[in-house]
Amino acid sequence: MESKIILTIGRQFGSGGAEIGKKLAKEFNIPFYDKEILTEAAKKSGYSEELFTQRDEKKTGSLLFSLSTGAYPIGGPLSYLYDLPLDDRLFLAQIDAMKHVTKQGSCIIVGRCAEYILRDDPGVISVFIHAPLEKRVERISKLYQLTPQKAESLILKTDKRRAQYHNYYSTDKWGDATAYHMCVNSGALGIDKSVELIRDLVELSHK
Repeated sequence: MESKIILTIGRQFGSGGAEIGKKLAKEFNIPFYDKEILTEAAKKSGYSEELFTQRDEKKTGSLLFSLSTGAYPIGGPLSYLYDLPLDDRLFLAQIDAMKHVTKQGSCIIVGRCAEYILRDDPGVISVFIHAPLEKRVERISKLYQLTPQKAESLILKTDKRRAQYHNYYSTDKWGDATAYHMCVNSGALGIDKSVELIRDLVELSHK
């Protein structure tokens, strides 16, 4: 496959979205960005990576700009933005980082409104990974050595935070099927079959 692959993956917590993304990146032999996009944003913006990590996918207090109206010139210098709240500046730094890595070539980006940020790129393929709550509780309990009750609480809190963040910075609703090329139930398919399905979608889109 010679054409550039840009795949974005939205995910419910515990659905295996990151694992699926890593397996796809290995199959296509392309870079994978999850928290790695925070590293790129820190390099480009001059803010510490710790700062990005502390505020990763968290909703801020007030939004003083609108991407949809073009108030922020995506790809423009961040020096114009220092009158904005810190969290908004960090979000914009992530936009610049995503734009930068996608210009470099093929890649997979997980979360952080990537499907919305990159929506104008005709080559982008976006998927959303979900799974029944009981499957996610089982997965998170094993991964983090938690009781089912604590795992469920963590899942619900994380999904709520991700949804608030996404819906705050995007005009699309988090997890809404109409905002993605494909929604995949990893609980029904399993991780490997989900990888195969998304791989087929990417390959068909690049024929």
